Amino acid sequence: MLSRMVTLEVEGLKILGQLYLPGEGDQTPYPTVCVCHGIPAKSPDPSDRGYPLLAERICRKGLAVLIFNFRGTGASNGNLDILGWTRDLKAVIDYLWALPEVDRSHLSLLGFSGGATVSVYVAAQDKRVLFVVTCACPAEFSFLTEVDEPQSVINHFRGIGAIRDKDFPYSVEDWLSGFRLVSPIKHVAEIAPRPLLLVHGSKDEVVDVSHAYKLYARAGEPKQIIIVDGAGHRLRQNDGAMAIIIDWLKSQLL
Repeated sequence: MLSRMVTLEVEGLKILGQLYLPGEGDQTPYPTVCVCHGIPAKSPDPSDRGYPLLAERICRKGLAVLIFNFRGTGASNGNLDILGWTRDLKAVIDYLWALPEVDRSHLSLLGFSGGATVSVYVAAQDKRVLFVVTCACPAEFSFLTEVDEPQSVINHFRGIGAIRDKDFPYSVEDWLSGFRLVSPIKHVAEIAPRPLLLVHGSKDEVVDVSHAYKLYARAGEPKQIIIVDGAGHRLRQNDGAMAIIIDWLKSQLL
């Protein structure tokens, strides 16, 4: 397995990531998975190797994998902004599309929670994405956009370091309207006829499992829904859920 750091510039911001390749001797180009993390709920834990470990696990199956930090998270610049996240992902897809190691006919997105919403939104518009997997994906962001005190949401993200500039957002209403626009329930049908897999925990404590059923009902074919019995929101920490997802990716990409 080979890995290399990736630095992209998007709207003057540095977006950092890491690309994993199955290694020398294997035939290229590789089917490729772009992993999109969720919206942070707390300050980052430097010891948490969750996404790198997941990338390595997928890569060992013969797939190239890119993980990266959206703006406002990790070592990337900027502030948490969901519409900005969609532009970050588009730039990442541009980067992958230009790599000789990437099989353009087998490019997939694997999104978690907020990253899954961005994956649905971008895939609906960008036909270069051929396969989509969502984990714990909200159908809509009602829990963010219908709060009585939107400033409390801003203060939360500022407190955990996802909003870093004191004058951001310049308009709270515009910032919140981005979440309304990106809501997957509005866009999931546009992924068809490309394959879609929806994975959700039956005991998700953040995004109720009903969201998965709403998205499944709206999505076009081919589609599949898997409810992981007893699983909570953090599906990347659930070995059973990840095994199901990796098997599905292999069946579609290899």
